[in-house]
Amino acid sequence: MPGILLGDVFPNFEAETTIGPIRFHDFLGNSWGILFSHPRDYTPVCTTELGRAASLSREFSKRNVKMIALSIDSVEDHHGWSKDIIAYNEASDNTLPFPIIADDKRELAIELGMLDPDERDKDGMPLTARCVFVIGPDKKLKLSILYPATTGRNFDELLRVIDSLQLTAEKRVATPVDWKPGDSVMVPPNIPEDEAATLFPAGVFTKDLPSGKKYLRYTPQP
Repeated sequence: MPGILLGDVFPNFEAETTIGPIRFHDFLGNSWGILFSHPRDYTPVCTTELGRAASLSREFSKRNVKMIALSIDSVEDHHGWSKDIIAYNEASDNTLPFPIIADDKRELAIELGMLDPDERDKDGMPLTARCVFVIGPDKKLKLSILYPATTGRNFDELLRVIDSLQLTAEKRVATPVDWKPGDSVMVPPNIPEDEAATLFPAGVFTKDLPSGKKYLRYTPQP
């Protein structure tokens, strides 16, 4: 079955992009990475998405995240469409702050399970869905999200998710619903109370529940 699962080493593919040919692992280096696909160049939702991604590129860079996009269009189309994205953002920059992969033969889209069976081009061929892959410095897949072509993504949420992934990669904590940097985090159930007291000197606070079970444990973000 095509696709990639959490924890898998992400394929070290070679591809043509708007910055020239790349080998993916070399492109990432020691950084985190976010690879996001879109159905087609010169389409409305995709233009708003890549425009937002471009406007947040400095925030991703602050988190040591390299961004790269992908669709089944050619490098030439990517370059032409990039001008529309920059105009949409009313930006003075002449180039996008991240490359776009040209997967015009759909080889990478098939390998990574990116195709949307319900969205097709004029020739009846499936388009790429709105996939998001977050890859860690160890080159393993840390998160994947798959949106249909009709639904635009929230790139502010992707920043929030990366904040959580990076925090939980360094500290033995979990982040609760709607967590934001600076909020309290949760102590995982597999950490015994005596160990938790040592790991989290700021204190561990348990919420009382009708079951009497002490599993909702919070601590200030370390």
